[in-house]
Amino acid sequence: LVEDEQDIRRFVRTALRNEQYRVLEAGTISQGLIEADSGKPDLVILDLGLPDGNGVQFVQDFRHWSQVPVLVLSARSAEQEKIAALDAGADDYLTKPFAVGELLARVRALLRRGQQLQAAPEAHLSFSNITVDMARRSVTRDSEPVHLTPIEYRLLVLLVTNAGKVMTHRQLLRE
Repeated sequence: LVEDEQDIRRFVRTALRNEQYRVLEAGTISQGLIEADSGKPDLVILDLGLPDGNGVQFVQDFRHWSQVPVLVLSARSAEQEKIAALDAGADDYLTKPFAVGELLARVRALLRRGQQLQAAPEAHLSFSNITVDMARRSVTRDSEPVHLTPIEYRLLVLLVTNAGKVMTHRQLLRE
């Protein structure tokens, strides 16, 4: 559960725990990516308005190394916001305020679909003396941090997750 508002986080956590789900919590995108990597969740429930960025960026980063279902739970109700989140890789979108019954029904549906997915690729990739930690968005060479711009980082992740495949100029530009 990646949500910065304490009251909503408590409400959703209580509803999920009442249904016997184990809940990991985060209040920021970066903390959410770390929890998703270390906790290996079956589902991510994500708010879009987070203090360290837009949840759409979380979805894009998360999709580089995981196919776990993502349910966006947001007060943003504009059609373009929904389209952007779904196009980034979110599996479902529920607008706040919401009914707890509908939330739980969507969670059950996504978990059913998620069970059919194959295991996700590793969130840590190493080659030669380079290590890419996609959950923490960090790159090291010989255990020393490597500074990359956001575009350089996204291109590196794209290339290492598609190792052995030919990537066209158009694919690289699109990403």
